[in-house]
Amino acid sequence: MLEINLEANGYKVIQADTAAQGIQLSASHQPDLILLDIGLPDQNGLDTLLHLRQWYTNPIIILSVFNQESFIIKALDTGANDYLTKPFRVGELLARIRALLKGKQTIDQKSEIMSGALKIDLVARAVFKNNQLIKLTSTEYKLLSLLAKFEGRVLTHTILFK
Repeated sequence: MLEINLEANGYKVIQADTAAQGIQLSASHQPDLILLDIGLPDQNGLDTLLHLRQWYTNPIIILSVFNQESFIIKALDTGANDYLTKPFRVGELLARIRALLKGKQTIDQKSEIMSGALKIDLVARAVFKNNQLIKLTSTEYKLLSLLAKFEGRVLTHTILFK
């Protein structure tokens, strides 16, 4: 029923029944957002969240029947962007999805990244250090801009290769 409501609201849905399948689909499709149920048949949802956060940087919303504050805090501290307890209202879920995707678009739409003396102009695809243009190959530029966009986060070789 959740899938139908999401698709009816213009979202493309890819569903997985297990943690292993979900991780595999996430790696191959790079979804804009993941809805992660904690009650998975093959792995604890928090362990799945930890695994995803090794390389997945887009928003993750936890859906769970667990409503204890300590569990919610643990999920958020582990890397979830939001947490909804079941049963939840579909309208509220849709609003949370919109808010998280809106925040992601703001990050994606930046025109430049500044870090110390380094400036990356994402529109012109140019890199400057101390206002001096630095010549980079296409691969070097892509790698530098990716690392700059996700400054402070660990990116695995899988993400870097993609």
